[in-house]
Amino acid sequence: MTKDQWGAVKAKLLQNVGQNNYRNWIEPLIFDRTEEGTAVIGAPNSWAGTYVARNFGDLILGEVSAVNSEVRRLEFIVKKAANDNAPEPARPAQMEVEPVSSAQTVTATKPAAAQSPAKTALDTMLQAAPLDPRFTFDRFVVGKPNELAHAAARRVAEGGPVTFNPLFLYGGVGLGKTHLMHAIAWELQTNRPDLTVVYLSAEQFMYRFVQAIRERRTMDFKSLFRTVDVLMVDDVQFIAGKDSTQEEFFHTFNALVDQNKQIIISGDRAPGEMTDMEERIRSRMQCGLIVDLHPTDYELRLGILQSKVDTHRAQYPDLKMAPGVLEFLAHRISTNVRVLEGALTRLFAFSSLVGREITLDLTQECLADILRVSERKITVEEIQRKVAEHYNIRMSDLIGPKRVRTYARPRQVAMYLAKILTARSLPEIGRRFGGRDHTTVIHGVRRIEELKAQDGQIAEDVEMLRRALEA
Repeated sequence: MTKDQWGAVKAKLLQNVGQNNYRNWIEPLIFDRTEEGTAVIGAPNSWAGTYVARNFGDLILGEVSAVNSEVRRLEFIVKKAANDNAPEPARPAQMEVEPVSSAQTVTATKPAAAQSPAKTALDTMLQAAPLDPRFTFDRFVVGKPNELAHAAARRVAEGGPVTFNPLFLYGGVGLGKTHLMHAIAWELQTNRPDLTVVYLSAEQFMYRFVQAIRERRTMDFKSLFRTVDVLMVDDVQFIAGKDSTQEEFFHTFNALVDQNKQIIISGDRAPGEMTDMEERIRSRMQCGLIVDLHPTDYELRLGILQSKVDTHRAQYPDLKMAPGVLEFLAHRISTNVRVLEGALTRLFAFSSLVGREITLDLTQECLADILRVSERKITVEEIQRKVAEHYNIRMSDLIGPKRVRTYARPRQVAMYLAKILTARSLPEIGRRFGGRDHTTVIHGVRRIEELKAQDGQIAEDVEMLRRALEA
C-alpha cells in the first residue's frame, strides 16, 4: 500500500470518526509497510497504539482492506515521526521501531463491507448522557431568580476564554440547573463544533471510573477526560463520600484548569456546604463563579406557564383556556418547575380527551392530587410572626390600628406574603389583620409589588422572608 492510498484511507476515517477523534487519534498514525498480509502502522507512543487498536482497529482494517485486499491484519508499532511526509530521524533501528504488543494485532474476521464504524469511549460516553432537545436557551424563561445564572451560562456557551473557571450552578430541584447545562452543550455543539464537549452526571463519571479500574484501563480514562475542551458534570454532590472517585475528579479538574479548559459543574447546594466532599475539591470549586438559582417567584412561574402554553398550542390547536387559570397555577404550585410543567401537560391532555374548555373548575378537578400535595401549609399567623421578628416590632403593632410607616410597611409586607403563600381569601386575610377590609389588603399587596420593582431593600426583605417561610 502506497502513502497515497494511506492518505485516502485516512480521509475515509475522517468521515467515519469525526473531526475531534480524527485529530486526536488517527492523524498522528503513520503507515510503515505491508508484509505477509499485515499492515504495519506507526503510532506516536505505545499507549496511543494500544488505544487506537482497541477502539478503531476494526474500522481501520476495513478501510485498509478495501484498498489492499491482501491485508488481513494490523500491527501497531511506535514510530517517532512528525507526519507522513516528514523524514524519519536518524537513530538506531531498535529505537526507531518498537513493537507495541501482541494485543495490538487485529485480525480480520469478517469482510470489509460488514465493518461498522468503531465507537470510541468518548462517543459511547456522549451517547450515555444524551442532551434533551427541549433544554435550549430559547426555551429557558429568564426571571430575577435565574438571570445571573442564565447570563453566565450564555457567556460560557460562546466558547471563548472566560474570566471564571469553573462555573458552578447550584439550587434546589426543578430550578433549571440541568436545563442550563444542556443549553450550554447544545450551543457549543452548534457554534463551536471544533471543541470536544463532554456532558455527564457525576454518577456516570463515577461509573466510568469504576469500570476503567475493573477493566484495567485507567490510563484510557485519564487521557479521555483530560483531553476534552469543555467538561460538564451535573449533580456533583453524588460523588461526596466516594474517596477514589473524588481523587480522580480532583486530578481531572486540576489538569483541565491548567490547560485553560472550561469546567461547568452543578450541585444541589453551594460547594462550601458539601461537608462530605474533600476540602481540596470544595476549595477548587469555589475558585470560579458560584451562582445560586433561587426558587422561582410568581412572575417567573407565570412566564414559564405562558411559554409552555405556546408550545402546547401546536399539539392542541383547538383548546380554549379561561382567564385566570395560569395565574391560579402559578400561585398554587410554587416549589418545583417540573411539577408545574407536568401539571400543565396533564391539564391540556385531560381537556383534549374530555372535550372541555380549561376553566378553574376543570383545573381543580384534573389536578386535585397535585394541588393537594402543593397546598401551602404556611399560616397567616406564622407569616405575621416572621415579619414582626424581621422588622423588630410587636405583633400587636403589626395587626393593630396604627398607620405610621414603621408599622404600615411591615403590615403590607405581611399581607403580600399571606396573599402569595396561603390559599386564604382577601377578606379572610383582612380579618386576620385586625378586621381590615379586603380593599385594604388589595392596596397593601399592590403597594409591595410596586415597591419591589423600585426599592431593592424591600425586594430583598420580601425574598428573604419568603424563603425563610418556605424552608
